[in-house]
Amino acid sequence: MTSPDAPQPPRPPEFSRRLVLGGAAAAGALFSIGAQGASRLPSGLFSLGVASGDPEPDSVILWTRLAPEPLAGDGGMPATSVPVRWEVAEDERFARVVRSGTARAEPWWGHSVHVDADGLKPGRAYFYRFLAGGEASPVGRARTAPARGAKVDRLRLCFASCQKFEAGFYAAWRHVVAEDPDLILFLGDYIYEGAPNKKDAVRLHRNPEPIDLAGYRARYATYKLDPLLQAAHHAAPWALTWDDHEVANDYAGALSEGNGDPMAFLRRRAAAYQAYYEHQPLRVRPPRGADMRIYRTLDWGALAQLQIVDDRQYRGPHACQPAGLIEAHKPYRSVIGDCADLRDPSRSMLGAAQERWLDERLARSPAQWNILGQQTIMRQSIVPDAADPSDAPHYSADNWSGYPAAREKIFRRWVEAKTSNPLALGGDIHAFAAAQIVDPDRPDGAPIAAEFVGGSITSLRNDPDFKRLAPGNGLAFAENMVRGYGRLDIDARGGSVTYRGLADARREDSGIADIARFSLEAGRPGLHVETI
Repeated sequence: MTSPDAPQPPRPPEFSRRLVLGGAAAAGALFSIGAQGASRLPSGLFSLGVASGDPEPDSVILWTRLAPEPLAGDGGMPATSVPVRWEVAEDERFARVVRSGTARAEPWWGHSVHVDADGLKPGRAYFYRFLAGGEASPVGRARTAPARGAKVDRLRLCFASCQKFEAGFYAAWRHVVAEDPDLILFLGDYIYEGAPNKKDAVRLHRNPEPIDLAGYRARYATYKLDPLLQAAHHAAPWALTWDDHEVANDYAGALSEGNGDPMAFLRRRAAAYQAYYEHQPLRVRPPRGADMRIYRTLDWGALAQLQIVDDRQYRGPHACQPAGLIEAHKPYRSVIGDCADLRDPSRSMLGAAQERWLDERLARSPAQWNILGQQTIMRQSIVPDAADPSDAPHYSADNWSGYPAAREKIFRRWVEAKTSNPLALGGDIHAFAAAQIVDPDRPDGAPIAAEFVGGSITSLRNDPDFKRLAPGNGLAFAENMVRGYGRLDIDARGGSVTYRGLADARREDSGIADIARFSLEAGRPGLHVETI
């Protein structure tokens, strides 16, 4: 993985569990960095909290953003570079600081800070904080990955997606924190871009639908001000990818769902990608206009490798669309029948360069478990089409069912590369699902892998057909009326995936329970359903 440039990267082109600090040591640290004008900064600099992400054996990315007026386009900050001290310690009181330094919070990156805190020991927890303007940030807990090739006893990973602010509260994140995961994997739809909508909302987005950088910054701030989401970032490192709502619903490459002017959409995408970078603890290079590479791998000793992909930025147009639709700038057809275009082997979800990258990573991975972090459901799934009541099969044009040849390339690569214990984790569909994955050239053969779609944090799918059609779609489990997340526990012999469902995502204090569990066995691909 590529580390961010240090110091902070150059200005982009125009197109482009704990808050407390105490005692004399903290006071001395604050005084030392407030001496050169920092006291003139507004108060409340760390309103958006802190985060860590993309751990390696000797380093982890640390993030914050200075935003005393978080809903303002500039965060309420002056248009000047601000020094921000960072510290990593072995203890929560920072009596044993092991790494420290000063980063620059630059106005053209929204006064965000990305620090590659290196020189750390593998496979251990650390505490970190930021200091600026006479203030201290909340304290976060980070973790480094185990040493490369090291024997690892276990990995606990919580995976989640789809946290629409208006649809519910973030009780799920309170329960994730209680799980004490080694890593949190977020699989897309961190924000939702729509205009405020009072229908069935428990709370409202605080700005109009964003189309520019100031708008996307305000939308991220709306989400990151939530204390339960902040607590989840403070508790463990995250690895993230995006889906559509970080930019606009159901976009495909340079095309919006309405097939509008591609240049106008790319300007919007550039703003959205920059805001995404400014608000996440990513070990990636910052965006260049409307382009930002976020696909990457993350190793957990010899036990596991995550291949984290991007199925939005490089995908081809949706299949089986009426002739002239794109040229006429009309909305795409989201439910499609079968057609030659659907099966075209040249159509891609990941793009040729990312496909080559994934092929190479799968061929070289030394890990016992290989986890594909992708955005949606991979199983080919029939969906109803109200406009066509015939028995002909219909599919979603926007998930892997609309790109079957691209999906089957991955499955075949698992077989060809003899990929060890592959698993696919997904999100997007606002439902829990689990399925066996088989070799497309041996559809009646034994499973080669399993896929798990881990529900949604809040986003709703009130679809009476989802569970009804699940057996015919080959789903071993399907649940769309319960919100929550998935938990993966693995060791050298096997493990489990547990689905955790909230009693009521519309309550901040909601309880939670296990709703499904699947056992995994190393060397025996597929899922094995357990009784709850």
